Amino acid sequence: MAVVRSRTYCARYGEQDVKGGLAIRDVAERTGLAAGTIRMWEQRYGAPVPSRAPSGYRVYSQEDVELLRRAVAFRERGLSVAAALDRARTIGETDRPSIYGAIVSGGGAPATPRVLRKRTLIQLSRAIEDETLARAACPVVFGAFQRVHNYHAVRHRYRRMAENADATVVFADFPEPRVVDGEPAEVPISADAALGNEWAVIVDAPGYAACLLAWERPRSPEELGGPELERRFESLWTMDPAVVRRAALVGCSLTREACPELAAKLDRLLADRPLAMEAPAPGLTALTNRLVSYLENA
Repeated sequence: MAVVRSRTYCARYGEQDVKGGLAIRDVAERTGLAAGTIRMWEQRYGAPVPSRAPSGYRVYSQEDVELLRRAVAFRERGLSVAAALDRARTIGETDRPSIYGAIVSGGGAPATPRVLRKRTLIQLSRAIEDETLARAACPVVFGAFQRVHNYHAVRHRYRRMAENADATVVFADFPEPRVVDGEPAEVPISADAALGNEWAVIVDAPGYAACLLAWERPRSPEELGGPELERRFESLWTMDPAVVRRAALVGCSLTREACPELAAKLDRLLADRPLAMEAPAPGLTALTNRLVSYLENA
């Protein structure tokens, strides 16, 4: 004889009409979180974001389960619920090891990317670095250089920033990790990593935030023999504190495999760090974009 259960019974015990997904009871069992906690996180922090069955019940995915599992792990490291969920979302969106890709594909990108020459990127990078040296107190700094020789050309600048920074991390094809107090931490990237085609300068400080991100476009055989400073990159830059923080979190997650202890330190620094309070007016960003376009086309 079939057992007929009432809607009240199903709602109470999680046996809901959630074809193609998971009921909240299933998610609770797989994550160790109480159903009430999951609902509270949804309402207060906006994560996870379940869909709804025709009856109105919440329907979760396996991705929601993984998000919550990552957040629980970060909570065990001492992060607040908000920071743990933010970190869990960032890591989940950066399975492909790319800072540029995470910002462009994750929504909220600051502007339409522009194609710039290497010579222009050098000047933009120098401006961000000089402003950091002039005014940023206790920044967290990330730089991505593709090759070691690119980093060595500006190593003296990053050593200067590291003297007053809470943390400075540089990515390139280093032979091995190198972490020394008071100096930039050198984190190796493999030759086939997405980050190996990227350029990044990220500065996250309480009163100053800026980042420049770029991805090198494939070069034709003719371009391979061209001048080094004419190499072309799809680029974006911003002083939006939220976008800069997101880029810094991606940099932190990309540090974890090679330098887990350093990544844990970065986790703590970024979890406790307020966003930079100064956000540039939209007109300033538009003017900067126009100036760079003029320089690029000169």
